[in-house]
Amino acid sequence: MSGRVLLLGGAGFIGSALAPRLAAEGWEVIVAGRGADLESRLAGCAAVVHLACSTTPGSSRLHPLMERENLELSLHLLEALRSRPETQLVFLSSGGAIYGNPTQLPVAEDAPLSPLSWHAAGKAAMEALLAAYRSGPVTVLRVANAYGPSQPEKPGFGFIRTVLDCARSGRPLEIWGDGKAVRDFIYIDDVTAAIGAALSHPERPGTYNIGSGRSHSLNEVVVLAQAVTGYPIELIHHAPRQSDVRAVVLDITRAREVLEWAPATLLTEGLRVSWQASFPFETCLNPSTR
Repeated sequence: MSGRVLLLGGAGFIGSALAPRLAAEGWEVIVAGRGADLESRLAGCAAVVHLACSTTPGSSRLHPLMERENLELSLHLLEALRSRPETQLVFLSSGGAIYGNPTQLPVAEDAPLSPLSWHAAGKAAMEALLAAYRSGPVTVLRVANAYGPSQPEKPGFGFIRTVLDCARSGRPLEIWGDGKAVRDFIYIDDVTAAIGAALSHPERPGTYNIGSGRSHSLNEVVVLAQAVTGYPIELIHHAPRQSDVRAVVLDITRAREVLEWAPATLLTEGLRVSWQASFPFETCLNPSTR
């Protein structure tokens, strides 16, 4: 694998983990933010990975206009790519929110899209725009709930990061609903491996679910986190939100068979590595000394 690849939004959580991986695999990595001149940055690029997104399901819940910025940037990128039909585009969509509450689990890529949040609706809109784009190869990766070391804490987003931070600080963990909501959590190294697999197969464009293929309720994650950290976690429950998905687990058969990719990290191991990497001092303490 070689060539030049542009990471749009590459300074974020996934991009920061992806860049060194691709560099080690022989890519020349170019990182661009929102204000970058896309025309000049795309020069000589064999591929672009579109990671940029300024919203979360929670942040735009009451402010749908926040999604406009994401769509405008994506349209600028598609316009710049029209004159570069040889450039592969890999777009990271949302596997955790775009299906809404599917009628069958695990949910496959051909299931209807039924977003419950403005954020998920924005991802679905972007996928529709990509379906109308005919200039070059496009791969859409519907990524489940990613987590791992160095994930920034954002209010209402990144459940595992929030759980570990609550264990470290002793503050209560707020959960909307009874905690029985089911999610598909995928470790960051498995996400970057999937992106690498997509880049290595530009001749296999399409839409792929990228998840662990396993289900875990929020309550189960809390129990596992307490076992990994050695700290108790106090829970505060709020009324469920209409924009929250009740249960989603991704069918990753297509990615396994076509991209020859599979997740390698179980949740317990991912929690342990994330805890030790993010809070190394706490892992050396006896819980009773906190």
